[in-house]
Amino acid sequence: MTTVQNFKIHNALFANAINRIPQKTPPIWFMRQAGRYHKHYQKLKEKYSFIELCKNPELAAETALGPVADFGFDVSILFSDLLFPLEAMGMGLEYKPGPVLSHKIQSLEDVSRLKDVDDALEGVAFQKTAVQLTRQVLPNDVSLIGFLGGPWTLYTYASVGKHEGNMAFSKAHPKITDAFYDKLMPLLKENLRLQIEGGAEVVMILDTSGGDLSPNLFQKYVANSLRELCALFPGRVGYYAKGSTADQLKLVADIPGLAGFGVDHRFELATLMKSKLSKGILQGNFDQSLLFLDKEDFRKELKAYIRPIQELTLEERAGWVSGLGHGILPATPEDNVREMIATIREVFQ
Repeated sequence: MTTVQNFKIHNALFANAINRIPQKTPPIWFMRQAGRYHKHYQKLKEKYSFIELCKNPELAAETALGPVADFGFDVSILFSDLLFPLEAMGMGLEYKPGPVLSHKIQSLEDVSRLKDVDDALEGVAFQKTAVQLTRQVLPNDVSLIGFLGGPWTLYTYASVGKHEGNMAFSKAHPKITDAFYDKLMPLLKENLRLQIEGGAEVVMILDTSGGDLSPNLFQKYVANSLRELCALFPGRVGYYAKGSTADQLKLVADIPGLAGFGVDHRFELATLMKSKLSKGILQGNFDQSLLFLDKEDFRKELKAYIRPIQELTLEERAGWVSGLGHGILPATPEDNVREMIATIREVFQ
């Protein structure tokens, strides 16, 4: 167990990555590693709903433990959902099976009806207990991280819905956006505090919509809010981008106290490593869709992905956390997940 910046990192490889200490073997964790592809999760779903698995802390801990016990991941992540802050603020939330909110935020009046942080905080308090119980069941050498939806991503869900595809409304009504942020940010700050108090070593801000923003709007609605969260808990907040540009990552990388960031498969990871843009962890970024290839083709693609990274020095690879470009997809073959983890550890040993 290693102490880093006055907090404990249970996995030595993960601690080295955060501190950018050169090492041969990277720590491994995959977004959605406890999800629908995994037989452990499928067995739990035979008895419990997704909401029950998230909101019952004992079940959340059992769900998070499954892939760690099966695949040997170095890092576990809170089993939850990024939309619970919206539900806590008063937006009804159902899963059919994907998330469906009861209404959309389309006016200042809609924003005014949302709960303030004092009334909404109770709606996410279960996450602290879930983190605590997850920590209790995990092996002592496995790290535990939490996560929050990025505020812009949460706003796009609240205002237009994830699957609408058109972000024009969200971008074209700044008064509504700013009012929503005034309600949301105090809750996210308290939600962050709850997870860290529960035992999360790092909390990742998962941002699936930020890459759609222009530079000015990215600075305003992503970088500035991330700066506020990092200022509260320096070294404890990371950022996981989807669709972000290199210029956006430069803005993120310069935020004081950022634990590091992850990138999707659109980036060539070895090139990004050599740029030394990240000052902490650099997570990424094998294309999760390639896990569906047949075994022979999958091995070829994985070797092609690994080859440029192998050519780097240990110093150039410092900070690397091996993972996917985004989350594991439903029905992903477990054998390929196992193969990828084994190959990374075999090649980089």
